[in-house]
Amino acid sequence: MSEERSQEAANHRIHGCYSDIELDLKPLLKRGGLLAAANWPVVAIQFAAQTTFQVLLAVPIIGAAILVAVLLGGDLANLLQGSMREIFTTITDALMAHPVALGAFLVAFFVALFGGSVLMFLVKGGTVAVMLEAHDQTGDIERRPITLTNVSEAAAFSIRGYISGCGRLFHPYLRLGIGLMLAYAITAAAYLAFIVYGYQAAGNGVLFIGWTFLAAIATVGLTIWITAINLVYLLLQIAMAAGHETLGDAGREVARFVRAELRELSGIFFIVFAMLRAAWLASFLAWSGVGLIAFVPLVGLAVFPLQLAALLLRGLVFEYIGLTAMGAYVSLYRRYIEADVERIAARGQVDASSLRPAH
Repeated sequence: MSEERSQEAANHRIHGCYSDIELDLKPLLKRGGLLAAANWPVVAIQFAAQTTFQVLLAVPIIGAAILVAVLLGGDLANLLQGSMREIFTTITDALMAHPVALGAFLVAFFVALFGGSVLMFLVKGGTVAVMLEAHDQTGDIERRPITLTNVSEAAAFSIRGYISGCGRLFHPYLRLGIGLMLAYAITAAAYLAFIVYGYQAAGNGVLFIGWTFLAAIATVGLTIWITAINLVYLLLQIAMAAGHETLGDAGREVARFVRAELRELSGIFFIVFAMLRAAWLASFLAWSGVGLIAFVPLVGLAVFPLQLAALLLRGLVFEYIGLTAMGAYVSLYRRYIEADVERIAARGQVDASSLRPAH
């Protein structure tokens, strides 16, 4: 009877401890934002890497657009209108009658895509390592006033530490990234097959209307699926950086983490998604306003530096929001690990410090 009471008391203490360290969404996001602000060089590095990735993708696309304009008589200005995806589609359609040129363009594009992705995998290793170290060395800054002293407590960035994180996590992140690219490819192939074969099978009339409705639902489902893949990918990166460097171990750890913290994870995800949408809308409105001024003679010349500054600010803001989300996920993951360690120690009467992973 005494053993049962002691075990019940231990479980009660662990439950109370877990309730104390479980954070609601506001402190989680505040902590993530402070961790990102204290390690601002990581934001700049992420922005530089993302810009380099986009430039690498733009090289084969611009080259193919020039080729189409010179050899096929297309309008270069019209070919380069729209987003990167729209330009890619326009050039692919223009080269459809020239298989050799189309094949060369696709090979060049996917080589640039793979090379830029490898660069992003390398950079992300240092980023996640810095955010984990920043969390581990920082107290409860989310519950204290925001001052320079408190924020500087979370500053963990150093060139040596960042490079060390890149080197340590490059191979696990490369394998994980290749898996992500395969998931993207399979998803895109399945979606395109559904659209093409569904369109051919629907024909005209009532079936075509029904297929259009199904295609709209499939597009929404595709967006949700890609978003879920990206979230799981980020959580796997965090688990690998925290010590589970094999994909199997990281996958099992993330599955347990998601089951235990589904409410908090969902809340962080939807809030960050709303922040990104709001930032995108604000940047779109600002860019549209600046674009109207650009048509004014002479005054339009002065708008070009403003456009460059707007692009720079937009990129940094988006990277900061993404790093804030990562900081919130890291904080939630570390607290989940601490609670799990305390629970195991209470169940087996083992010292909790011997079960905690090395930070």
